[in-house]
Amino acid sequence: MALAAVLGAPRVRAAPEEIQVYVDDMTTPGHFGLDVHNNYVFSGRELPEYPGEEPPAHVYRFTPEFYYGLSPQLELGLYLLATRSAAGQTRFDGAKLRLKFIAPHDEAHGAFWGVNLEAGRTSDRVAEYPWNVELKGIYGYRTSRWLIAANLNLDRSLARADSTTAELDTKIACDVGHGVQLGGEFYDELGRASDPGPLPQLSQAAYAVLDTEIAGVELNAGLGWGLTHVADHVVLKFIVGHRF
Repeated sequence: MALAAVLGAPRVRAAPEEIQVYVDDMTTPGHFGLDVHNNYVFSGRELPEYPGEEPPAHVYRFTPEFYYGLSPQLELGLYLLATRSAAGQTRFDGAKLRLKFIAPHDEAHGAFWGVNLEAGRTSDRVAEYPWNVELKGIYGYRTSRWLIAANLNLDRSLARADSTTAELDTKIACDVGHGVQLGGEFYDELGRASDPGPLPQLSQAAYAVLDTEIAGVELNAGLGWGLTHVADHVVLKFIVGHRF
């Protein structure tokens, strides 16, 4: 039964252009920002899951993300996806638009929540179906030293009515001084939204992460390990960002 559930589940996971847990950071209204997402799969799956897919092993993913503050609560963003294959071929893999909302809250202490909506078209090298949408719920809590956050993601292909899948991403980080946070991020696929699981047959991964800021440039860096056989085994990721 478990094998049948896996084989019958829709394969519409979002393209892994960003490995990130969303929190309450927003750019200043009327100003632009740029994040550059980078990740490299040192060890991972070497066979495609569907015709045309680029297997993740030894693939480098490069995604500039441009964003603009519409208001204190709204931010508009654009992702441009690119990959470099294990054979050394560099390709453009599509674009996505996003709209992020964070409710008013105390930015120094207490709870925060919001939502992020993404839609875009990607190549079949990174997603089985080209047109996809994602709704991301954002919730977290911050103290003077600790940050805890969770994202519940619902992904859906516009080509399949039965394609909605879910993923839960979480983060815990501690301020260790000198503007440095150390912690962990966890990325757990839940399967079909209407019938989750079986979790051991889905991608589950954990990352040791560092967050800091150097000369106005924000850095999120992490080394990840797959916790199930279907997850990428070892992944290095780093995100550099600047707000103008």
